[in-house]
Amino acid sequence: MTLTKSVTDILNGTIESVKGVLPFEVTVDKPSLFTQSFTQHSIGVLIGMTGDVRGRVIIDAEEAVFGKIGEGMFGMVLEGEMLESFAGELGNMIAGNLSTFIFQQGFEMDITPPTVLVGQTKVFGFNRAFRLPINIANVGVLDIILAVELS
Repeated sequence: MTLTKSVTDILNGTIESVKGVLPFEVTVDKPSLFTQSFTQHSIGVLIGMTGDVRGRVIIDAEEAVFGKIGEGMFGMVLEGEMLESFAGELGNMIAGNLSTFIFQQGFEMDITPPTVLVGQTKVFGFNRAFRLPINIANVGVLDIILAVELS
């Protein structure tokens, strides 16, 4: 798998996954490359990718954004541990759909169980990552960070 093909497939798969999982109108901003550590400030979800596509997916948003997504999907307000659990499940749904998309492109990819990050957390240990901002109508911004390695 070439770097260009893997990055393109992962970005396209992530966009399709988000659009398939979220019952909202979404607008995807242009992805940006960064090489420094990443600091998430409120709630984030970290999911590992294994197989032909290795790396990490981090889904990061303010607590209120996860709350509005949960309310839109389930019709009720989620708070505290319920909100944190929901954030992990949302990450699992997005990464699971991404894994299916990548498989359909002819590559193997599995995901690890989600790790929910609460509070300010600094994530480092990658050479490069892509930030994919997802603007969700009447909700806010969900940032997806894709730290991709090649096998």
